[in-house]
Amino acid sequence: MNITRPAVRPVPGTPLTGTFAAPPEAGPDDVTLWWLGQAGFALRHRGGLILIDPYLSDTLAEKYRGKLFPHRRMHPAPVAPEAIRGVDAVLCTHGHTDHMDPGTIRALLPHNDPRFVVPRAERARALERGVPATRLTGTTAGERVELDGGITVEPVPAAHEHLEQDENGDHRFLGYVLTVGGVRVYHSGDCVPYDGQPERLRTLRADVALLPVNGRDRHRTENGVPGNFTVQEAAGLCEAAGIPHLLCHHFGLFDFNTVDPEDARDTLRRRATPLSWTVPRVGDAYVLTPGDPTAKEDR
Repeated sequence: MNITRPAVRPVPGTPLTGTFAAPPEAGPDDVTLWWLGQAGFALRHRGGLILIDPYLSDTLAEKYRGKLFPHRRMHPAPVAPEAIRGVDAVLCTHGHTDHMDPGTIRALLPHNDPRFVVPRAERARALERGVPATRLTGTTAGERVELDGGITVEPVPAAHEHLEQDENGDHRFLGYVLTVGGVRVYHSGDCVPYDGQPERLRTLRADVALLPVNGRDRHRTENGVPGNFTVQEAAGLCEAAGIPHLLCHHFGLFDFNTVDPEDARDTLRRRATPLSWTVPRVGDAYVLTPGDPTAKEDR
């Protein structure tokens, strides 16, 4: 796989505050990324700040208290949603609460006026969760959304665990390819492999793929918890789609729906391919620089 890799450089120990200030190591054209836990991310490029699937409350623990899967956090939220400032856009890949969280949405709104981008098929749910109608943009696969600061969002289908469309043909589960500065970042949303996925992604030429790696099994699926890629499947998708860097997520928050990060690292180390990868740590900053041929994976 002859590719020019983006740099994905960890900057551990950088304090995470509600302003999401880029670390000193970030250059003016770099993108700084923070993993917020589960599928949540923050991306900073110059003055712009985007959140993707932020779950920063205990909404699910309250909802599922005393149930088979109680959804108790294994780690606290790395930042309080009410402390966040300067959000330009919030992207939700689908309507599940850990991706479109009313607790986080309502805590953000008193101090931010972001644009919300959600699947058009989940517009009604977004309004129920507290998204203001005047700030809501519905979209579906094959469209293109322009955000402030020259940032573009290209939705693609996601299969969680199946491709689903509403009566209008709009996809309920989406991934997004974001062009931020000179970096193209693919967040798959919750997803498993599906026919035609590598070919579709290859045409979109992502530099970095943010993929969920908590896997799936019959016990979880039959009890209302659809699954995601395994680590092997996530790496295989990047290789097949020509995406040079994999950044794993969707582990470590709920004990019934996770993988051991050290096992994930071991799996990726054993792959005899040039794929670069990161198994991130919650709250740490990662600086993304496009087109760096010397980038190394975070081992």
